[in-house]
Amino acid sequence: MRRLKVRGRTAVYHCMSRAVNAEMLFDSGGKEQLRRMIWQVADFSGVQVISYCVMTNHFHVLVRVPDGEHAQVDDRELLRRYRVLYPRPTKYQAMRLEVLEHQLAEGGEEGERQRRRLLARMHDVSNYMKTLKQRFSIWYNHRYNRVGTLWSERFKSAIVEGKVAALQIVSGYIDLNPVRAGIVDDPKDYRWSSYGEAVAGSLRAQSGLIAAVGGKTFRSFRSDWKAAQREYRLYLYCKGVTPASGKGSRAGSLPESAWRREMERGGRIPVPQALRCRVRYFTDGAVIGSKQYVTEVYSTHRGLFGTRRKTASRRMKGSDWDGLWVLRDLRREVFG
Repeated sequence: MRRLKVRGRTAVYHCMSRAVNAEMLFDSGGKEQLRRMIWQVADFSGVQVISYCVMTNHFHVLVRVPDGEHAQVDDRELLRRYRVLYPRPTKYQAMRLEVLEHQLAEGGEEGERQRRRLLARMHDVSNYMKTLKQRFSIWYNHRYNRVGTLWSERFKSAIVEGKVAALQIVSGYIDLNPVRAGIVDDPKDYRWSSYGEAVAGSLRAQSGLIAAVGGKTFRSFRSDWKAAQREYRLYLYCKGVTPASGKGSRAGSLPESAWRREMERGGRIPVPQALRCRVRYFTDGAVIGSKQYVTEVYSTHRGLFGTRRKTASRRMKGSDWDGLWVLRDLRREVFG
C-alpha cells in the first residue's frame, strides 16, 4: 500500500528509519551529527520536531507538518531557510545564496522556477525524511571513509492525530527507546533524545514536548515547561510500576515474552509499562488516534484498500492506550 498522507491541513507523522542490515553503525559522533541534522532540516522544511531519538542503528522522529498549500513563505524567509541548509558553499549546493537572492529579486521566470523548486521541498514529510537521510549519508560516508547505501529501506511512518493523548503516548514511546534497549535506566540520561535534550535545557526540545502534552508552545514558556515536564514524567518514569524480573530486564519494564503473552490473552498492561515494550503499532499501524480520526483518514484514502475492507479503525491491543485506535491491525507474531 502506498504511503498515506493527510492533505489540506496540518498533520503529525511518526517516522522511523533503520541502518542497512540493522548494523550498529552510529557511534556518539554519528548520533550527534544526525541529531543536529534533524533540527537543521526541520528548520529548512518548515516542520516542527515534537520528539526524536537517535539510536545506534535507527532513529525515530515525530514531526508536525503544516499544510503546504496554505503555508506562507515569502522570499526573505525562503532565503533564510536556504542559508540554514547551506550555511557555506559546498559541491552539493545547487547555487550560491547571492545568486538565488538576485534571481528572486528580479522576479523573472528563472526566479519563479527556483522558488517553486525550493517550496516543493518544504512542508512535506517525505521530502523532509529524504533530505535528512541523504545529507546524513553524505556526511557519514565521507567521515568514515565509507561507500554505498546507509539505510536499509524507505522510512516507515504512521499518521498521528494531533491531540494530546496520541502525541504524548507516541512521544513517550520514542523517548523510551534507550530504556527498552537497556542503555540507560533513566531516559533523561540519554543525550540523543528529545527528553534528554529538553532536560539539559534546550528550548527547542522543550517546546516540542510542551506541544506533546498540550501546552501553549512558545507562550508562557517557563510555566508551560514545568507543567509539561511533570505530566510527561508520568509516562517516562512509570510511577507505580513493579520492576520486571529476568535476564536483561530493566526497572519498570516488561520482558517482550511477557508482553506477547499478555497480547495473546487480550490482557491490559498499564500504558506507562506498555510504552517500555517494543510495540510495532507505532510504526506499522498506519494511522494512530481516536476512532473518529482513524475513520476520517481511512475515508479519504478509501481507494487504496481492497473491496473486502469494510471497517476502518482497529482497537490497539495490549493496553487501554488512552482510547487510541489504529488503521492497520497487526498479526500476533509481529508484536514484541
